[in-house]
Amino acid sequence: MHVVVAGQGYVGLPLAVRAAEVGHHVVGYDVDPHRVQRLASGESYVEDVTSARLRTVLDSGAYSVTTDAVALPPYDLAVITVPTPLRDGVPDLTHVEACAHTLGEHLGPGATVVLESTTYPGTTEELVLPILEKASGLIAGVDFHVGFSPERIDPGNTAWPFERTPKVVSGIDAASLDIVKGFYDTVVETTVPVSGTRVAELTKLIENTFRHVNIALVNEMVMLARPLGVNAWEAIDAAASKPFGYMRFTPGPGVGGHCLPIDPSFLSWKVERAAGVPFRFVDLANDVNSHMPDYVVRRLTEAFNTRRMAVCGSRVLLLGLAYKANTSDARESPSARVAELLLDLGADVRGADPHVVEDIHANPHLIRVVATQEEIAASDAVVLLMDHAAFDYEAIRRHAPYVLDCRNRLSGANIDVL
Repeated sequence: MHVVVAGQGYVGLPLAVRAAEVGHHVVGYDVDPHRVQRLASGESYVEDVTSARLRTVLDSGAYSVTTDAVALPPYDLAVITVPTPLRDGVPDLTHVEACAHTLGEHLGPGATVVLESTTYPGTTEELVLPILEKASGLIAGVDFHVGFSPERIDPGNTAWPFERTPKVVSGIDAASLDIVKGFYDTVVETTVPVSGTRVAELTKLIENTFRHVNIALVNEMVMLARPLGVNAWEAIDAAASKPFGYMRFTPGPGVGGHCLPIDPSFLSWKVERAAGVPFRFVDLANDVNSHMPDYVVRRLTEAFNTRRMAVCGSRVLLLGLAYKANTSDARESPSARVAELLLDLGADVRGADPHVVEDIHANPHLIRVVATQEEIAASDAVVLLMDHAAFDYEAIRRHAPYVLDCRNRLSGANIDVL
């Protein structure tokens, strides 16, 4: 099968490489020339795809990558995996629209287009399908097929890589579903067909909203337990011993990535427009999780005050700039907000992350460093935001004058846990 995967990021690249590995002829399409240049040279920037795997499919000719929309070949199936950000609380689907228009210009009779980008229920049928019809001059369900299959990429999760994670699949009709399911059956071990694209779109939002709400619950629990004199982390660990009716979630300095800070708001926005009522769980979770960086800075300020020090002029080392442990994924990372708040207070802020190569912070005053013993000892305070395995925790414990541990990884007289 000739396949085009539009978008070569954390979602599109693993899909494209896997499809090439199982025998499809795959073209990866991306509008970022720097990203395409790196991929064409065999350099992967996604942890879930090693450079060795990438070079193998490149060398075999099963995978190629381009920024040239005009040069896209005729395809049997195309997958849209482009970003869907929020702009002032409103879903921004301009990337999806542009991609659908491009793919529509190359759409031939019998071909299939699948949307994977997370969005609100109705997007596939109400937005993508009409664009494809207009650009191609063909009729969906008669001349070509359309489906939706929500991405379930979990960067760095070796227990559940792409091919082992069950894939929900859907189509606008039975014929579309058969083709969509048939394709994904070749790249993953298990597919889960549902009755329509709206169900599949809602499925993704339910998954992410579930996590978002439960993380907000434990985040608020941490803040409330402290004035009660209770160790919330110990209580959470104890609750996790229950073998039924409970799922363990842990607190942190905030949420990041696309799934939690953004995706539930798609559902909230659509519900309010369709039903005229707010989705209160999502709104409350957004409020709690988005203010966790403020709580981190407040705790750090209290610690400085206790030591008769000021944040202004103090040297603060932030450990972990990615939003997820042992990955370079810094999308919507709460570390950016923590750094911004500390810089606004006049702190000398340093940031260390062995995985994040590119500077993710708009504020140029954040100094990137390596978390050496000397750097740790020279800091007035260390804030552990993300517990990467590469950090030397014994060196942090021994040499940091003070540590605010947002991940409950350390203990000692110089250490406070969030």
